[in-house]
Amino acid sequence: MWGGVQVARSARTLRVLETAHPPTYYIPWDDVARELLQPAPGGSFCEWKGPARYWSLVRGNKSLPSHAWSYPQPLAGAEALADCVAFYARGLECSVGGLPATPQPGGFYGGWVTPDLAGPFKGDPASEGW
Repeated sequence: MWGGVQVARSARTLRVLETAHPPTYYIPWDDVARELLQPAPGGSFCEWKGPARYWSLVRGNKSLPSHAWSYPQPLAGAEALADCVAFYARGLECSVGGLPATPQPGGFYGGWVTPDLAGPFKGDPASEGW
């Protein structure tokens, strides 16, 4: 949810786990309010998933720049992500299975932390060398 507007809702997410990270949830595009997303400049490359494309959430005069990302042409082994998008939890009201989710520490990582998880997680202070 973003300011009372549903951005996405799904029972078909892909839960991706990476070392020292809380889960990142990739949501099928069919379960996303695509009209709220606009392409954002820039991109990045993950050695495991491939080239990422970024998306901004936009509603009227409000925006959350580069707040979602997708892998339209993922590397071998990550093909299931091709039709999905993930969101940073900051600035959104997120939940997983009814539990509230907060953003993974740090500004770059996209994991969602629920009360049932214990860290430390990459992004915490002094975790740069992990």
